[in-house]
Parts: sequence; C-alpha cells; structure tokens
Amino acid sequence: MYALMVSLIVYSQCVSLANGKTVLGVFKSDAARENKGQYITRFLFHGQNALIVYKLDDVPMAKQKEAKLLLFQAPKGADNLSCLENLSGAQLSITLSTEEHNQTIPSQPFPLMWHVMYADRYTCQEGSIDETEKDVRFEINLFNPDAAGNPLDHFSAEEAGLHSFYFLLILAYFVAACIYMRPLWQALHKGGPMHTVLKVLSSALLLQSVSALFNYIHLARYSRDGIGAPLMGSLAEFCDMVSQIQMLYMLMSLCMGWTLSRSRKSQPKPLQWDTSPASTALALGAVATQGALLVWEQFEDTEHHSYHAHHGTASLLLIALRIALALVLASVLYQIITAERSTLKRDFFMNFAKGCFLWFLCHPVLVLLSMVFSVHQREKIITIGAILCQSISVVILYRLFLSRSLYWEVSSLSSVTLPLTMSRGHRNRY
Repeated sequence: MYALMVSLIVYSQCVSLANGKTVLGVFKSDAARENKGQYITRFLFHGQNALIVYKLDDVPMAKQKEAKLLLFQAPKGADNLSCLENLSGAQLSITLSTEEHNQTIPSQPFPLMWHVMYADRYTCQEGSIDETEKDVRFEINLFNPDAAGNPLDHFSAEEAGLHSFYFLLILAYFVAACIYMRPLWQALHKGGPMHTVLKVLSSALLLQSVSALFNYIHLARYSRDGIGAPLMGSLAEFCDMVSQIQMLYMLMSLCMGWTLSRSRKSQPKPLQWDTSPASTALALGAVATQGALLVWEQFEDTEHHSYHAHHGTASLLLIALRIALALVLASVLYQIITAERSTLKRDFFMNFAKGCFLWFLCHPVLVLLSMVFSVHQREKIITIGAILCQSISVVILYRLFLSRSLYWEVSSLSSVTLPLTMSRGHRNRY
C-alpha cells in the first residue's frame, strides 16, 4: 500500500504540469511534426472576456521557427486528414512573436471546450529539422471570467463550484464530528456486536473526510496559480481509493459470510467476522480487482479527480465491476430476506440492502444520468452526487449498526446468520 501511494505521488508530480491550467513546458518541433501538431492542453471557456496568455523564454527562436498556437473547438481525427488540413481547421491562430501576449477568446453563449496545439514551419515539412534551432520554453495561462467579469478565474467551466462544495463538505464533516464523535467513541470503547463494523465504517468515513480536505487544499491553491498542489490531489485520490476498498471488503465479506454461514452449525466467536475461506476469497478477489482498476484509472486520467470522466477502458471496467457486485449482493440479500420469517430480521436486511445498493450503484447511475447534461456539468454531477450518495449510505449503515432496538435485537436472536454476534457473557453487560 505504501509503495502504491509513493508511485501515485511520483507519477502525478511528473505529469501535473502538462494538465494544469497554468501550463509550463517546451515547444518541440519534432513532437509537432510527429503528431501533426504538439498537443498542449484543453480548457472549457465560457462567457465573455475569457483569456489565454502565453510567455516565451526565447522570442527570436520562436520567430525563426514561425511558431504559432492553434486553438480548436472540436479537433478532427488527425489520422484521417493531411497535416495541412488538420492545422487549417483551427478556429483561432496566435503567432508567437512577442515575449508575452494576451489573447481574448471569442464570446460564446455557452461553455465550449477549446484544445490548444503548437505548430511551426517544420510541422508539415518533410525536410530535416535544423539542429541549431533549439526548443522554446513557455508558460501558458488560461482564464475564465470571474463573477465581476474579469478574466481571473483559473477554473475550467466543468470545475467551477467544486472548490465551494469541498469547503461546505469539510464544514459538514466538522459539525457532524462535533456532535457525534463522543457517542461514537463510547460505542467503540464498549465493544459489542457491531464493534468491528463500526471500526471499518469509521475509518472509511475518516478517509473520505481527509480526501475532501486534501481536495480543498489542492483547489484552493489551484484558484490562485492554476497549478494547485499536485501532491495534495494525489493524496486525496489515494485516501478515496483506500476508503472504497475498505467499504467493498466490509460489504462483500458481510454478505458472503451470512450466506455461507447459514449451513454451519458451529457457534462463531464473539465480536469477530463470521467468515469462511470461501467468503474471504470472494471479498479479497473483488477488492484486488477494484484496486487494480482504480490504479489503472489514475494512470489513464492524470488530472486530480476522485471521480473521472469515464472515457477510458479502466473507468468503464470499474463501472461494470460495481454493477456486477451490486447484482451479486442483490442475489445474496434476496435469498436471505425471502428465507427469513422474522419481521425484525427482514427489516434489518432491507435497510442493509439499501445502504449497499446506494454505495455501489450511485456512481454508475450518475455516470449514465450525466450523459443527458452538457459537458461542463457532467463532472460536477458525478463528483458531488457520488460523494453525497455515499455519505448517505454511510449514515444508513451507522444508524443500522448503532441501533439498540434493531441490530442488537437481531444479534441476540440469531447467532448463525449474523457475522458479528454476542456471547451470553457479553449480552449480560448491556
């Protein structure tokens, strides 16, 4: 786990400059020729007075190369076009002839994605590149208008509002901690049938709150310089990944433990998971698969988002895995509920099923739902919706396992179908 965190941090530090809205890098003639234009970045501009600003270190070299920036609203497939046809499709061309230049983006009634590319006189020529001509270092700043209409906002249109959301989320976590920390600590200190579940839930919720804090720090820095704190973004993604894995292992091992233990007659040990080698193997297999897909997703989409755009293979496989796990849990819980005669136990399992399905299905459903909205709204819908739904799921599970009138009654009535039970000696304590 430590090695995974280090690799993610190192990787994000290596690629972060290519994806920030303050972009630092080098214009390379060979890269531009190889790809029919060197791709720099993309940005979703909106409204009036949107601005792109470039700064060059070597203006004479840029002039000698006849360097220029090309902005496309919807770049066509370069494989199907010649080099000249590809470059001629640019909606805006900026000649790199000064040390610094401000270029206003044409006014647009709704947010549009613009792609920035670099080209020079060697891009579409077949002759050799003059080796005496050096690469040119650059800095590009991209701005949207703020509330006053001034081009000072580093956030792309799809990211607008996330900074405020994470602030409110942290505030909500803080208020909830002030109210519920003491009774939760007392419940954990006492032990009881729900002790292990509460520890896993609490650690997963703590990781979620830490992830929100790191995201807020990253976005707060980003709002000032357009780069942010890539290390904080990587740590936020890492905490969210560990939280997802913890919840998956808990829910899978609980459900499979219930199912596989129904035929066993032996009394499980108190205050421990009611698991078997088969249920443990199933849970660990699901955890390993999800963990591998989450890591793959981070390397596929290097921008710092806990919930990605879902255009890559890893993201689509991750959605398919969550749907498959939800179907498995639905089958398991359906068998348990239909076979259970006690109304109290059925209510417990029904509430547990709600928490499980909300956790697993909220993300795929939000991805599907976001397709009917415009591009600049999709990321916010997925990110905000997934965080809120998973928070509600955790609240449902907390209420279920902390309830003295429900889980405690069920655990005292059944010592076989529940994974965490109380021995008679422990029952006398409460």
